[in-house]
Amino acid sequence: MYSDVSIAGDPLALPHLLPPVPQHPGTVAEFAGLARSIAADRERWAPLVRYDATTRWYARLQTGPGYEVWLLSWLPGQSSGLHDHGGSSGVLTVLQGALRERALGDRGETVRALARGGQRAFAPGYVHEVVNDSLEPAVSLHVYFPGLTEMTPYACTSAAGATAAAQVTAQAPAGQQP
Repeated sequence: MYSDVSIAGDPLALPHLLPPVPQHPGTVAEFAGLARSIAADRERWAPLVRYDATTRWYARLQTGPGYEVWLLSWLPGQSSGLHDHGGSSGVLTVLQGALRERALGDRGETVRALARGGQRAFAPGYVHEVVNDSLEPAVSLHVYFPGLTEMTPYACTSAAGATAAAQVTAQAPAGQQP
């Protein structure tokens, strides 16, 4: 009896016959999975967390082809301010504590409570604000694809106002504040 291996040889011994290994996640689901896997590895991220009473603390945790991962800490009362992420999509995952997200869109305002393990995925142009309005510190993980190069802050607080707001585009080199 013959088999493919006996006829052609072991395909694992011929790397050029194997399907290519992805260099990085390529779908929103894969980026959400990346965030979940990092979140589950508390020993990796917990020692890096710092808290700053004057501003949110953040550090780039990982980069890959076409994406970057940021770790952020939030003391009670700290907020991202209303903003979008330019041409980047993203996945926000709460690692510790709780955050509140307020998103503005064509259908008005949506408010979501995000507890530990909660995730939000968003597309380019998504306008939101993230706030720690609890009494405990919080930590979150943010995956941006492509890597974050611009954020647009919004001064308005209503959906209609945000749509019509004059935007100040903050052009930042890769690696600046998410």
